[in-house]
Amino acid sequence: MEEKKNLWSSYDEAAKKELHEINEKYKACLDAGKTERECVKLAVEMAKEAGYQDIKDVLKEGKSLKEGDKVYAVCMEKMLAMFRMGEEPLSNGMNILGAHIDSPRIDVKQNPLYESEGMAYLDTHYYGGIKKYQWVTGPMALHGVVAKKDGSVEEISIGEKESDPVFVITDLLVHLAANQMSKKASEVIEGEKLDLLIGNSPLDKAEGLDEEEKETIKANVLHILKENYGIEEEDFASAELEIVPAGKARDCGFDRSMILSYGQDDRVCAFTSLFAMLDVENAKRTGCCLLVDKEEIGSVGATGMQSHFFENTMAELLALAGEGTELALRRCLASSRMLSSDVSAAFDPLYAAAFEKKNAAFFGKGIVINKFTGAGGKSGSNDANAEYVGALRAIFDDAKVNWQTAELGKVDVGGGGTIAYIMSLYGMEVIDSGVPVLSMHAPWEVTSKADVYEAKKAYVAFLKNA
Repeated sequence: MEEKKNLWSSYDEAAKKELHEINEKYKACLDAGKTERECVKLAVEMAKEAGYQDIKDVLKEGKSLKEGDKVYAVCMEKMLAMFRMGEEPLSNGMNILGAHIDSPRIDVKQNPLYESEGMAYLDTHYYGGIKKYQWVTGPMALHGVVAKKDGSVEEISIGEKESDPVFVITDLLVHLAANQMSKKASEVIEGEKLDLLIGNSPLDKAEGLDEEEKETIKANVLHILKENYGIEEEDFASAELEIVPAGKARDCGFDRSMILSYGQDDRVCAFTSLFAMLDVENAKRTGCCLLVDKEEIGSVGATGMQSHFFENTMAELLALAGEGTELALRRCLASSRMLSSDVSAAFDPLYAAAFEKKNAAFFGKGIVINKFTGAGGKSGSNDANAEYVGALRAIFDDAKVNWQTAELGKVDVGGGGTIAYIMSLYGMEVIDSGVPVLSMHAPWEVTSKADVYEAKKAYVAFLKNA
């Protein structure tokens, strides 16, 4: 196979302008969507602006759906399905873009607040596959919600504004770390030591505070939380608070050819899928953009891909389109085609030994097609049909999309999975297709702007022509 070339020299001024606009929009979305809830909220706002209507409102109004209608459905504020009705009946199948919007992070426990030796902390539990040592000593922000007993929900975002405080997970100074440095990388930082430092000053002369009260630092934190957010200590029991790197997405490199940001796995594919969905107005087949939660921990739970939310929503959609039978649902799902819009590992010359170069993804060479993922002997993988790969090649080439193929590192070195195998259970054609990422699952990940641009082009071509 002919070696793919770096794309930057092939772009004319018009393409460079479009590339710049897409990437600036993408960076803004990364800044606004650092949690799955924030991603859904942002996507719904953008969908409404583009004329999408909540499927619940359509049901209430007793309307039927026809070609060109655009609807969306939300599950627990953390999962979103969007549909644009096509010319053909739904039973002929859909073109689906599916990405996940959760990212590795550190979660706050349900009984988290404590004081130790004059410092206040939040006790934590990490989420997803991380190298724990990467998450210490950097500025952290708190994002999430606090649900109170009266039914109200307080949205939290602290650490992103210049005027906000930030938080930190501390590490042992190198001068005293001889024992720590002798440990395996997986043991250098223990999971129970990823606690967040949040305070150091005591509460003075507070009403009702005993003079002998020992936990005055903790009391001061609680006082601040109540003053500013109306949050009591007991409210942590019904809170979802996520600790993520503080700071905005930034251009990376002297040439500004790359993006450095938290959460690009898999929001680089989620947002480009969203952009494509909002751009495509007319197509023969119904288009679907599916943004899901919990992929990083196995796609479990009510908002993960293994839940029945998507299937239930499809049943509603078919009923509104006048095809509301179990057989029509099964035909629709089995006849659909999907891109599991998920990232791939970019070849890193500094760690070349982990990759098989002929079958690796490279920066600046376009969107990646992963025929299979999994581990070892393709364990846990959806292995796409050759016929589907051939059809996808034709779609991308006809649309002048630059693409490359890859595997996830050398055989037996590691492995990973996506939501592809779950959707393939319906009998539909599914393949992984996304953007190569450096430093995947680290607090700050790197992508090439050229690959972001090509991904958006690819997803548009797929929705129109698959």
